[in-house]
Amino acid sequence: MTSRPHGAATAIRLRAMVFPAATVLLACAGAAVVLAADPTSDAGFPLPPCPVKWLTGLDCPGCGSTRMIYSLLHGDVLAALHFNAAAVLFIPFFLWTWGAWVLGRWRGRSVRTWEQWRWSPLVGLVLIAVWSVIRNLPFPPFDALYV
Repeated sequence: MTSRPHGAATAIRLRAMVFPAATVLLACAGAAVVLAADPTSDAGFPLPPCPVKWLTGLDCPGCGSTRMIYSLLHGDVLAALHFNAAAVLFIPFFLWTWGAWVLGRWRGRSVRTWEQWRWSPLVGLVLIAVWSVIRNLPFPPFDALYV
């Protein structure tokens, strides 16, 4: 049985962290763009509109996500929930998935997450469909979800 020298194992692990580090850098760059743009007002530079809302006038499941991220970056959780409550509630699951991916790359083997649960795809699709419908209903209390 042969074993790798300690330096080689460290080099392999560090190489495996290149993509996770790149995702952090891209996320920071995206956050900087959102902060500079200020999507909650006309003060910053314009970001492209949601194509679904632009074409249909309806809020898609992701509508308001940029304003939600801007609000979270400023620590305004209530505003973030107003702009896209479903996306705010999804953040812990996204972080879980990202963390498991990073840990799996570090260990050299995959780490199971909620994505592998039997009903995850179906539950996810149902939640997205329900969110798409209720945020476009034109009567109280659902009209408060329209952004």
